Amino acid sequence: MRKWHRWLSLFFGVFMLFIAATGLLSHWAALWPVAEPTAAELALQEPPAGFECPEAWRCTPPRPETGPRSLVGFFHHLHSGDEFGPVGTAISILSGFALLFFSFSGLWLYIQMWRQRAARGARDRWFWK
Repeated sequence: MRKWHRWLSLFFGVFMLFIAATGLLSHWAALWPVAEPTAAELALQEPPAGFECPEAWRCTPPRPETGPRSLVGFFHHLHSGDEFGPVGTAISILSGFALLFFSFSGLWLYIQMWRQRAARGARDRWFWK
């Protein structure tokens, strides 16, 4: 298990770091304070004259995307791998599976080492010095 844990971490570590960074940037962009829209931006949201929303449709004008909030979609597409096509999406999914594997295998390795220490009589501590 240790061998698989180490070898897979060499490959997937880079992708997992990228996915973590784009996820953080996506949340940063979503939480960044945005100024109230100006009168010109509000005027752009108005539907054209004579426009009627069809029955059973929910018609809302598009919001102008400016500032850090416009980056949310970009970072989300980077985070999910969509910007790199099917290969990026596949690597993103495989990185998710790798994260699950690293979590379980790391816990399993820790439990094995703890049991070995307990068998030698060093049960008083959970962590090593």
